[in-house]
Amino acid sequence: MKVSSQLVGVFVVAAVIVALVTPQAGSRFLRPVEQFGVRLAKRKSLSICLVVLATALIRVGLLWLYPIPFPQVHDEFSYLLAGDTFAHGRLTNPPNPMYVYLDTFHVNQHPTYMSKYPPAQGAVLALGQLLGNPWIGVVFSVALMSGAILWMLQGWLPPEWALLGGILAVLRLGIFSYWMNSYWGGAVAAIGGALVVGALPRAMRFPRARDTGLLGLGAAILANSRPFEGLIFCIPVAAALMMWLSGRRSPSWSATVPRVVLPVIAVLAATIVFMGYYNWRGTGHPLLFPYVVNSRAYITAPDWVWEKAKAPLHYLNPQFDAYYSHWSIQIALEGKASSIPKAFHVILSDLKVYVGFLLWAELCLPLLALPWILTDKRVRFLVLQFAFCSFAFLLCVWFEPHYTAPLTATAFALLVQGMRHIRHWQLRGRVIGVGITRAIVLCAFLLAPAHRFYMNLQPQLRYRARFAKELNAIPGNHLVVVRYSSDHDPNAEWVYNRADIDRAKIVWARGIPDISLEPLLNYYRDRDVWVVKADSVPPQLLPYSGAP
Repeated sequence: MKVSSQLVGVFVVAAVIVALVTPQAGSRFLRPVEQFGVRLAKRKSLSICLVVLATALIRVGLLWLYPIPFPQVHDEFSYLLAGDTFAHGRLTNPPNPMYVYLDTFHVNQHPTYMSKYPPAQGAVLALGQLLGNPWIGVVFSVALMSGAILWMLQGWLPPEWALLGGILAVLRLGIFSYWMNSYWGGAVAAIGGALVVGALPRAMRFPRARDTGLLGLGAAILANSRPFEGLIFCIPVAAALMMWLSGRRSPSWSATVPRVVLPVIAVLAATIVFMGYYNWRGTGHPLLFPYVVNSRAYITAPDWVWEKAKAPLHYLNPQFDAYYSHWSIQIALEGKASSIPKAFHVILSDLKVYVGFLLWAELCLPLLALPWILTDKRVRFLVLQFAFCSFAFLLCVWFEPHYTAPLTATAFALLVQGMRHIRHWQLRGRVIGVGITRAIVLCAFLLAPAHRFYMNLQPQLRYRARFAKELNAIPGNHLVVVRYSSDHDPNAEWVYNRADIDRAKIVWARGIPDISLEPLLNYYRDRDVWVVKADSVPPQLLPYSGAP
């Protein structure tokens, strides 16, 4: 559903005007709904279960309108490789002797064949693959994210407001966002962040091994989904926990050690052992991450604001050269805060992307209460954590909304707290805040389908999915040689393969100028060979004729 941002803005402004003029409009119908929500919110476990089920059932119920998404972005294919690997009971795969033709973005070919990314998102996709389709894992993770956000909010806010925040998270992220409608991730790290920051107040009020164990589990999820952002996110939590443990209000050490310290240490120790073993299997060294191996082999663009571009590397195929030596360098320099004016430009640019993704127009209204939020003792820690993490995240020159996923629950807590303040606003004796908060919620419900369903970066890859479906219906195994034009967009990559390449029904390979295909054709001589002209309009799938 495509709706212009201007039209959405007009709709939200109109709703606010109505709320200001007649703040009690619709009370006859809305008050019973609010009362029902208050009663439901008191049953906290039931509320969480209902939010989880609603997220999954609503999205699955829309499959007739929005089918299962197809991968479009480099990262999605890399995560799907990890999921396929894990689904086959392996942590990594042996290198393929034809890797020159099979090499692709964000995938390591040596010392083993594997995704460069941390394993958490791949594990979710593996679960989905075992259940029938990797996207099932995406639905599962986003549904759990909605429940985890609600659980976190219950630790910080009154039950009825926590439930409202959980519902808003479902409307904004759980159905129509690219976190649900791609394989790019976001929900897994959001789960980790929600568990960490949701366990903190519970541990401080009444220490229990269950809650602190969940805190450790959340940190483990962050370490295996978004390690840098997760580390930054956990620093304020660790500081707050240490201050509480050493403060006067903390219980005795005989109570806190078994209930707080040991559960966290046990989970984190197990996490470190797993990560070391995972690295060792994939790279040959427990402290060498697959991401670092990939960066050393391919990447020349800086990742951090203090870094400079590396010396140019030599790539066998022109797609790598176009992506790593030109496109990524340009994007990195645009996102690098190399001066104070450039820093302001980068901050505003990232803020625009973040607000446009997470808040849209209707959820920007609680920001009107920002002065009250900043001085609110109840959420002081959340404000400081959000500010600290936001500043630290700017140290990376790259930005996508899912990079900030650990902060998702924190952001919704601050938004809902802003709505609580707005609820009490009065103007000349009239409680206008009631009307404004109702307008926010109604706009969130009505505008949810208008949110950007998917980023739709490379829609031409729809043909890749179509050609794969056609070849899967043809008996025998197939080798597809992808040929690109000289002005090919390197972000529209077709060459991605399954974990067990040689046993896959379809093997995707790239034609490389000045490099003969004979070794590849001899190696896969028992397969039917096809050629894809990826940059034709539309792309074409043709039998291989041997012509260059």
